[in-house]
Amino acid sequence: MAVRIRLTRLGKKKKPFYRIIVADCESKRDGKFLDVVGTYDPLQDPAVIKIDDSKLKDWMSKGALPTTTVKSLIKKAAAADA
Repeated sequence: MAVRIRLTRLGKKKKPFYRIIVADCESKRDGKFLDVVGTYDPLQDPAVIKIDDSKLKDWMSKGALPTTTVKSLIKKAAAADA
């Protein structure tokens, strides 16, 4: 079972809100997931990214791979915290 760290969409039409989740690579975008690692709100100015670092490191140590979008969000969140 390959595990990915990716986004799932929430919110109303034209008002997106995303959760950063850990899910099996074969599950649907808004389908079953294993854990919620953080959130991403692109409508705020600047965009708000909240990530639970301990959960993220735990899942990545178990072999979960982030998608390219989540990888860039992790970098932005780390830069904002520094």
